[in-house]
Amino acid sequence: MNFTYKKISIEQAIALLAKNGIKVDDDEVAVILDLLYLISKNYKKPEIKTL
Repeated sequence: MNFTYKKISIEQAIALLAKNGIKVDDDEVAVILDLLYLISKNYKKPEIKTL
């Protein structure tokens, strides 16, 4: 997958994960970001039902 519109860089993601004690390299974080972007792209918010 190629998400060219990413709002977080690989370096930012590595730094964020490192703050939480998770050590990853560039390839691993790219897979993580692709997965998260794919999930967010396909997520559909539930419709609000009014009475």
